[in-house]
Amino acid sequence: MIVNSTVLFISALLGGLYALRVTKTKESQVKSVLVFAGSFLFSITIIHILPELFETHKNQFHIGLFILGGFFFQQVLEYFTSGVEHGHMHVHNHGNEHSAWSGFSLMAALCIHAFLEGTILAHPGVIHDSHSQGSLLTGVVLHKIPAALALMTVLSCHYEKRQTQLILLLIFALASPLGVVAGHWLSPMGLFSDHGMVMLFAFVAGNFLHISTTIFIESSPEHHWNSKKLIISLLGAGLAILAEAFY
Repeated sequence: MIVNSTVLFISALLGGLYALRVTKTKESQVKSVLVFAGSFLFSITIIHILPELFETHKNQFHIGLFILGGFFFQQVLEYFTSGVEHGHMHVHNHGNEHSAWSGFSLMAALCIHAFLEGTILAHPGVIHDSHSQGSLLTGVVLHKIPAALALMTVLSCHYEKRQTQLILLLIFALASPLGVVAGHWLSPMGLFSDHGMVMLFAFVAGNFLHISTTIFIESSPEHHWNSKKLIISLLGAGLAILAEAFY
């Protein structure tokens, strides 16, 4: 729990701080990293999370419903985040339109998302019994770094003071570690039953499916053939398979 929380916190913090050095010439590199991360996260969801969920619980219909619920809940969150959680950095400055309320709703939605993704790394005894969490942690970290980077670019449009931006980045960086801690204690404290934990993980799996597939769609907005994107995606999927096989 401590290792996962620390890694998540540092990755988000470093990703946000790196945004201070990103220029237009580096945005293409960030997009390539984003495609790789999306492919890795999608692959881990398919070969790690979903098989464990369906193996753990007999009522597969309920699992499917919660996966769908998580998928569409992520769509609702994106109404407030404008896709920051999957690395969307194209925020235009419209002066006063960036109100305090829009900044608050952005942070609230992002922290909810980050908290939920942290819970899936708690690995209580009811699930994840047969697999190590290394590959899943890697997938979340690869997703979190560009998300934090994109968050900083958006915060710069909402808040002029660097101090305010850094404080909000710190809050975002703490959200996933808090999710890890909460996920670790929900079941032992009796707040969630074993059935509830499985459904929670199914819900988060739906979040991951939405984020990873959206990354693919946004990286080819007009569905043009892109050999570079295909190669990067295959590398991400291949690494996910290797990580799952050897972790």
